[in-house]
Amino acid sequence: MMEIVAVEGDRKRYLDLLLMADEQESMIDRYIARGDMFAAVAGGRVCGVCLVTDEGGGTAEIKNLAVEPAWRGRGVGRMMVDFVRGYCRDRFSRLTVGTGDSPATVPFYERCGFVRSHVVKDFFIDNYDHPIVEAGVVLRDMIYFSMEL
Repeated sequence: MMEIVAVEGDRKRYLDLLLMADEQESMIDRYIARGDMFAAVAGGRVCGVCLVTDEGGGTAEIKNLAVEPAWRGRGVGRMMVDFVRGYCRDRFSRLTVGTGDSPATVPFYERCGFVRSHVVKDFFIDNYDHPIVEAGVVLRDMIYFSMEL
């Protein structure tokens, strides 16, 4: 049985997991203290985390969504997106997420019901101190996806 719970207290205790989705700690520091953070828990063990922020104008953004490698492909990420969608529905009109143009993440967000919104050119080049490589792809632009709530 898996449940999703609010993360209270020290969010940095999940840093190892957060770094799986955003591999530079200084970038995580930009958003870790704001918004709401949730953990997927199974058998008393955290197997995923999700942090969502209020970006203003009725928009919430998933800033970080990470699933332990042993739990990937088992519906945990989808369950967390569905939870966040429901959590945000009464307070926001739109949910967004930004990711690299990677074959590992783009299809996932599309399967969850997100549609491409816009691109922030050179985001990974301008904001990270080292090349970010995901699924063999060197990330350059941030691809934003959006869904109406």
